[in-house]
Amino acid sequence: MKQRKVPMRKCVASQEMFPKKHLIRIVRTPDNEIIIDPSGKKSGRGAYLCAKLEYIDMAQKKKALDRALKAQVPSEIYDELREVVKGMDLNE
Repeated sequence: MKQRKVPMRKCVASQEMFPKKHLIRIVRTPDNEIIIDPSGKKSGRGAYLCAKLEYIDMAQKKKALDRALKAQVPSEIYDELREVVKGMDLNE
């Protein structure tokens, strides 16, 4: 039986590679709206962030998402990300 390849993505805060499932995707849509994309399929420029609070804080401090998405990321997005992470079960 052939083993399926696990898609890997780089976290913009830590610069480490992780399986795509373990990251949160943030997207700048063609309308320049910045949203969190739980499905990972929305169109637009995407950036991946580790599902850990310290990485969200690090990304906000370093403006890593701003650079990755080439747009100003409002602080509400970071607050929303923190809520998503708190609600996630990381033992999947």
